Amino acid sequence: MGGDTVTNLSFSHDEEFLPDQDFSEISSIVSVLTARDDLKIKGENRAIIGDDYDALVSGKPDELSLQRRASPLQSEAEQRRIRNLYEKILQSYEMQSSSLSEAKSKILSYTPGKWIEKVGGMKLSNYEVPNTTTLILIGPRGSGKSSLINRISKVFEDDKFASERAQVSYNSSVTEGTYFLHEYVIPRYSGSFCLYDTRGLDNCFSDNIDMIKRWMTKGVRHGEPVIWASDSQTFKERLKCKARGHHCQSSDIRMVNFVIFVINGLEVLKSMESANGAEMSYTQMISSAFHTPYLSFKDDKPAVILTHGDLLSLADRSHIRVYLGELLGIPPIEQIFDIPESYDPITELTIVDMLRYSLERADRNLPGRIWAMHKISRSCLSASFYLVIILGILVAACCIQHAHKRMIPKPEPHIDWHAIRHLWSD
Repeated sequence: MGGDTVTNLSFSHDEEFLPDQDFSEISSIVSVLTARDDLKIKGENRAIIGDDYDALVSGKPDELSLQRRASPLQSEAEQRRIRNLYEKILQSYEMQSSSLSEAKSKILSYTPGKWIEKVGGMKLSNYEVPNTTTLILIGPRGSGKSSLINRISKVFEDDKFASERAQVSYNSSVTEGTYFLHEYVIPRYSGSFCLYDTRGLDNCFSDNIDMIKRWMTKGVRHGEPVIWASDSQTFKERLKCKARGHHCQSSDIRMVNFVIFVINGLEVLKSMESANGAEMSYTQMISSAFHTPYLSFKDDKPAVILTHGDLLSLADRSHIRVYLGELLGIPPIEQIFDIPESYDPITELTIVDMLRYSLERADRNLPGRIWAMHKISRSCLSASFYLVIILGILVAACCIQHAHKRMIPKPEPHIDWHAIRHLWSD
């Protein structure tokens, strides 16, 4: 997916993966789930059946896997939690027949700001609602961002024979991938929301920071070249030649409203099962990039998409989702979406669910209008001002009353002149 060169890989399947193993050492003791290649798919709903499913969630260790464990057994409650997590992940690959059409209709009826949560006294008019909600795809090179764009677009295409919109690199050893930002409006010819395809991140993520910061703070523009700090002058000249002049860039700059982080599941599995430092660096780079503050909106971290699942067993895909959930600190069921290179109702429903999740977060984190914030500030200041005036009036009234009491003259003493008349007689 995404134009990668697919090589035949053979992993060791001799050991079972224990759902109750300690995740702090998962990269060194990882093994494959019991029902690796024999999970059966039944009907359109792809229900998981048979003894393989029971073995997958039973967590029964064999003698070899017990020898490999470096940590003591976890509590029974923790074991149950992990087993339930695997069971829920496997159940997420099932669907109701009526779910897809209903979910698609909600996306097709979406307009920017539709899912704003009106909290804190804010109204829809108090927010900076964009004309088009912008979602940006970020991920390592070869993660399948361009192929994912085509998959998403196909879900909402009325014309099933329409050509693919994004250019996909078939062989990464001879092609260069995406080097220019490209905007894709979803659905095609509409204006509700758009996806931005970007250049793949390098293994040295520090070279990508400046450009990512620029996207997230200054906005993105269709046709803009993506240049990393490590790019040579020769490479920059090649991009200028490819651009065919300076008029290829759009005049519209769109502020990014939410981030979708795309990860190659095949590379994650290789990294998990390898003691080679070079291969393990893939997950290290993923973790560094994902936790960059620029990619988050307040407390909302990016949505994660797992690709290349069509090259893996369902057991591996479930295992990778659990691993990424622990690595990235996000719930593997609600925030990690498994989207393989396949055309089936479950994959389409996953795509729609991912878009719903992303658009809801985008609306929830829209910035407030400046005048609205000033209005709220002025309201607070006005209330404070009136409170001060009232307190001032009360204090002044108390002072006046006290002064008035002091100004009232004391009554003169009464003299009984008749009682003292003898004083004049003498």
